[in-house]
Amino acid sequence: MKVFTTGQVAKICKVAPRTVSKWFDSGRLKGYRIPGSQDRRIPREYLIKFLKEHGMPLGDLEDEAMGKVLIVTQDQVLVENLKRELPIEKSFKVAAASSGFDAGIQAESFHPDCIIVDFSIGRTEALQICQNLRRNSEFAEVILIALLPDDGSSLSFDRSAINETFKKPFDVALLAERLKTLIGAKKELV
Repeated sequence: MKVFTTGQVAKICKVAPRTVSKWFDSGRLKGYRIPGSQDRRIPREYLIKFLKEHGMPLGDLEDEAMGKVLIVTQDQVLVENLKRELPIEKSFKVAAASSGFDAGIQAESFHPDCIIVDFSIGRTEALQICQNLRRNSEFAEVILIALLPDDGSSLSFDRSAINETFKKPFDVALLAERLKTLIGAKKELV
């Protein structure tokens, strides 16, 4: 469990340390005092909760406090449904890409915890995206989920690079719950 001093919290929040002390002393910002001293310590999860409750930016904490999902699809309804099931208030950010090229650019800048590849963009392109991600050591730990079409055809490919598959049509709420479980196991989402 990571803890912060009032000075560290002040830097994160871009306020004076005295302001953080006032938040702490008034009980709005939870934490504890070091026994035998007046020093205050604020656990990470309490800080994140405080920032969210007050609509303050998470700053550097965002990467560790938010589950980031990149979905590669041309199905805008699917993207909107996933965003509705994984709202920012529930510690999730969802980004979308419509092609392999766009997915590469988004993955580099967004740093997702999970990438969902919809095979309806084209089997060859979808497989290429999955293979390129796994070849890049930067994305070795990224959860990779494939959305497979239920068109009666049998897809035979190496599934070792993919963590999970969902066959379309599926319940988006079920996918969202699975993402919460998978990403939650990697990160302490608050």
